[in-house]
Amino acid sequence: MARERDADLVEIVPTANPPVCKIINFGKFKYELAKKDKIQKRHQHISLLKELRFHPNTDVHDFDFKTRHARRFLADGHKVKATVVFKGREITYKEKGEALLERLTEKLNDVAKVDQAPHMEGRSMIAIFAPERKKKGEQKQEIGKA
Repeated sequence: MARERDADLVEIVPTANPPVCKIINFGKFKYELAKKDKIQKRHQHISLLKELRFHPNTDVHDFDFKTRHARRFLADGHKVKATVVFKGREITYKEKGEALLERLTEKLNDVAKVDQAPHMEGRSMIAIFAPERKKKGEQKQEIGKA
């Protein structure tokens, strides 16, 4: 039957009893599968972990600049890892690092939630922020405002 139609006999489900076969153009079948895979890959979102590095004595302007970067990363759907790096004797001023990460948390609380609270890892204090998922109703309201 396949030869009569100038088509191919393609085994779709070989494990079924009896096996499922179709009479189709195999080249077109492969093309359609590739097209479906390509569309699925396009709709996948890969979440990355972006890192911001601070020091205990980070100035206000630098802090604000990096906060804007964090907001942009979170808006793109990425997680943000904020690291306060202590060099030399700065390690004795851990409270400055905690205060800095606390201030960052306050600045980002409208767009992110704390995934990991500030904690020490070696000579660094680390906090991780994840983007806050908005409900469908809130997204529609924001679209209406814009």
